[in-house]
Amino acid sequence: MAAITPPNQSSEDLLQPVTRLPNGVYVPMLAFFTPQDEVDVPATQRQAARLMAAGVSGLVIHGSNGEAVHMSRRERRTIIEVVADTVRHETDSHVPVPIIAGCAAMSLRETVELCHESKEAGATHALILPPGYYAGIISKDQIVAYFHSVADQSPLPVLIYNFPAAANGVDLDSDTLLRIAAHPRVVGVKLTCGNTGKLARMVGEVPKVRGGRDDFFVAGGSADFILQGLVVGGHGTISGFANLAPRACVKICELYEDGRLKEARELQHEVAKGDWPAIRYGFVGVKAAMPFFHGAAEASCAVPRLPFTPLDENGPAVREIQQGMSGVLAIETALAAAAAAAAE
Repeated sequence: MAAITPPNQSSEDLLQPVTRLPNGVYVPMLAFFTPQDEVDVPATQRQAARLMAAGVSGLVIHGSNGEAVHMSRRERRTIIEVVADTVRHETDSHVPVPIIAGCAAMSLRETVELCHESKEAGATHALILPPGYYAGIISKDQIVAYFHSVADQSPLPVLIYNFPAAANGVDLDSDTLLRIAAHPRVVGVKLTCGNTGKLARMVGEVPKVRGGRDDFFVAGGSADFILQGLVVGGHGTISGFANLAPRACVKICELYEDGRLKEARELQHEVAKGDWPAIRYGFVGVKAAMPFFHGAAEASCAVPRLPFTPLDENGPAVREIQQGMSGVLAIETALAAAAAAAAE
């Protein structure tokens, strides 16, 4: 397969060299709202600070867990600004923490506008879904051209977001992903499709379409296959479950890097068990679990926007969530306590 040579970049932003995102856990943050249905700034700050303290590598704003489709452009910008400001205050490093903003729209024009607005608000990268509204008549060539056009015009480096459920069933195969990845400003992929074979092919083949450069980030999109992705050479995870158990997700990566595979497998089993109700109930289920993991103060802000409603706290869904996540909750609590003791 021949690599696609993109058009020459012209603006100063587009000429800047890109580097691969750091390995590790990236968290697609939930969106928090006040009882008056406004963006809850303090809750957003608390969650961003909590995640940074847990050792995650970066944050994702306006992913599928972030309810971007329920927000105005002004609200979306506000949340990026709040998170970027919190990250600056919570980190001492001079190396910027990646803040990846979901910028997908159905047209090239609006997607590029969202990329510009996100950069102005403090984002460092853009996460882009394929345009799936007209899934029945859009071709692979058109999808590749769309991503390359976004990358040509976006001031932010681009990550591909392959999540068929959020793109009207569009599931990009590895050949199409590699064609898109040939563009030098497409710098990563989030594979929420759950296809670990696709992930392995991307890891093995993407340097060939990028001139031998190791500057492309390949990550699974769910916490139930963090270890599987690492074993085949993936670089980490972008997982909504890490809103609840960031330390456990980070620990899987650390155990793998240390060669402690038996412990990594055992922890992965527990994380996968806990992630299952989160997958079943989506962001509504993750929000319902926030008070269990992070305290009762998070109950009022972790309410989904209409048309979604909170799960009944005494209902079977919440009981299923509590039962399925109890093991990883105990692990997360122990990891937090150990970190606090070590910091004393």
